[in-house]
Amino acid sequence: MSRRRRTPRGPRGAPPPLNGGTQRVEERCDGDWVVRSITGSSSTKTYTCPGCAQSIRPATPHVVVWPLEPGLLSASGLEERRHWHTPCWRRRR
Repeated sequence: MSRRRRTPRGPRGAPPPLNGGTQRVEERCDGDWVVRSITGSSSTKTYTCPGCAQSIRPATPHVVVWPLEPGLLSASGLEERRHWHTPCWRRRR
């Protein structure tokens, strides 16, 4: 009987990867941020981009961003996640 290899998992409390998206950590002047790319096919709701205050329509590729370290009033950085247009996030310093 062959042994199955276990699938590596992320740290406890880490969000599961979304279909069609990639995740990375980026350093900015205000701290480290987890940045997840969202494909158009996995985007089904309308969001407001904090960079330009314009709508991110469904089926539009964009990024979801949250702080690596949560704020004082948050249990998790995921509570602070925001959806950004990719160019708006790139312009942010």
